[in-house]
Amino acid sequence: MDNIPVVLPRIIILLSGKRKCGKDFLADALLKRLGTEEAQILRISEPIKRHWADWKGLDMSELLGDGAYKERYRKEMIEWSDARRKEDYGVFCRAACTAIDRNICIVSDVRRQTDVRYFQETFGRERIRTVRIEASEAVRAERGWQFQSGVDDVQSECDLDNYGSWDLLLTNEHTNEVDGLLATLQCLAENK
Repeated sequence: MDNIPVVLPRIIILLSGKRKCGKDFLADALLKRLGTEEAQILRISEPIKRHWADWKGLDMSELLGDGAYKERYRKEMIEWSDARRKEDYGVFCRAACTAIDRNICIVSDVRRQTDVRYFQETFGRERIRTVRIEASEAVRAERGWQFQSGVDDVQSECDLDNYGSWDLLLTNEHTNEVDGLLATLQCLAENK
């Protein structure tokens, strides 16, 4: 249990799903509902992108966004981060967790079974809520997704496809359903 933050969160919500399924959108909207005094968003990819920005002299805010800038470097970042994970599967989860200082943490980018394992082992299964967000390829394409070999067919996108222990499965395809999805996530965050 190394590098556990001073504040142990009451609930950690792990959001997973394919690119352009709406993980970040739902995480941001849930944070607005819960309030920043009670909750925060953690991104496992942030330490990866921070390293990449420093190493290559890139714009960190653009790497954190969802535009074409990040997509230019995505495959290289995946390959580099996979090599680091082979040495220490929890390296990026641990780095992201140093920022925990709220009762509820929303981890917006869980992509691997080892990510789930890290949070369960570090914080205890009783605090963890796993959520899979799904959207059809057609809807994801409307949101800007295009299949990319070496990105959409590798572990970072596929490792949780057959994970069977989700606490909640959500389909995020229609804007008129967002309030219902957020209400469901809020109940999960409030442990109801």
